[in-house]
Amino acid sequence: MAAERRRERVEVGGLVAFARFVVCGGGVGVAASFAVAALAAWLPQVPWVLVNALVTVVSTLLATELHARFTFGAGGHATWRQHVQSAGSAAAAYAVTCSAVLVLHQVVARPGAVTEQAVYLSASALAGVARFAVLRLVVFARTRSGAAAAARPLNVTVARASIAAADPAGLCRAA
Repeated sequence: MAAERRRERVEVGGLVAFARFVVCGGGVGVAASFAVAALAAWLPQVPWVLVNALVTVVSTLLATELHARFTFGAGGHATWRQHVQSAGSAAAAYAVTCSAVLVLHQVVARPGAVTEQAVYLSASALAGVARFAVLRLVVFARTRSGAAAAARPLNVTVARASIAAADPAGLCRAA
């Protein structure tokens, strides 16, 4: 019974979901930024772009699980479809962060670690807002069948049967 409760989807409001997204995704993002900086310093022979790609893959898997379980109330593990869709939005975020840092390196010959982190985190924040929208509206969206069922009009046959029962003489029948 407890397992059934954990797997139930819970309706999460937009502001609550965004706050949870910031905590989960932001926490993973900040940890990922430090991991990128540490790995890039530890492995100077490996290009920064590849280090960022590796950290992005790992952090995306972790964040998708957190978002499925906590942020959007999906009720359990993320499905493969959700992982793939989340990876698509993460690939776009990866392109944004890489582009921002590569532009920084074109503008500033030797940027310091603090400047590089500021640019990386700023680009990550902008990409994160876009990812929130994609994850909420596409990846972890409620199925439309539940919403469609709730919006269906009343069955006309039931209404006619009620009229027929209330009018046994047939006075209300159409000609």
